[in-house]
Amino acid sequence: MAISTPRNPASAGQGGTGAGLLGRALAGFGLPGPRREQHVLTAEQLGAVSLPVGGDGVVVGLEGDGKPAVLGLFRPRPYHVVLVGGVWTAQLIALRAAATGARVAVETGRGQAWGPVAQAAGGGQPCMTVHALGRLGPQGASVAGPVLVIRDAGPRPARTRLSAAPWQAMLTLLPYLADGAERLLSQADLVGVQRVAPQEASQIAHVLDLPAQEAAALPNLGDGVTLWTNRRSRAFVQGGPTSSEAQVLGQARRVD
Repeated sequence: MAISTPRNPASAGQGGTGAGLLGRALAGFGLPGPRREQHVLTAEQLGAVSLPVGGDGVVVGLEGDGKPAVLGLFRPRPYHVVLVGGVWTAQLIALRAAATGARVAVETGRGQAWGPVAQAAGGGQPCMTVHALGRLGPQGASVAGPVLVIRDAGPRPARTRLSAAPWQAMLTLLPYLADGAERLLSQADLVGVQRVAPQEASQIAHVLDLPAQEAAALPNLGDGVTLWTNRRSRAFVQGGPTSSEAQVLGQARRVD
């Protein structure tokens, strides 16, 4: 494979005059750059050419092999996450989403738990807002301004008047399973499950079609451990705070 700068035959013979340069630019080839030797690779060498491209999203912890677990929350379509777990993990995700430049809007009935987190997010910048239940309006998400909406509305969250939108992810936090939870789990794009009771584990395994071994592990998960699963893959992830996050949230915990 050879990579070289294309030459415009129409400019040949015009030398380095200004007219020649302008004609070359107008022809669509751009201004001529420095002349260098061609870069040539054999077919065998192509396999060694790569770019270090990692996952794009919010890091929520480490997988079993020590690799970062990344949630790609912001997409050109609505994206819904259901977390069956504790508020600590939802708050960790909120802080890290804000750190990526996203806005975070929290709808909750326990504003006292979210107020300090909102104040700490963004180094004092108003990147996280806390709203009473039923008071959260349109957020105006866009590719340049993605939004994470967190609904901390108890085990039976009421239907929201907030419309689904591109570049807007919604995370619904369920402290435990209640009536209607199966519908939320089955409709979610991504589900996170922390430590639950054996009966809840069986219910979740049925809805998400989990293998028996993973279902049996759910009642025994440690604090901060989450099973993240979608229709294609799943992984157990150990979440833990950085030193600055620990000052705001404390250490990982399942029960609040």
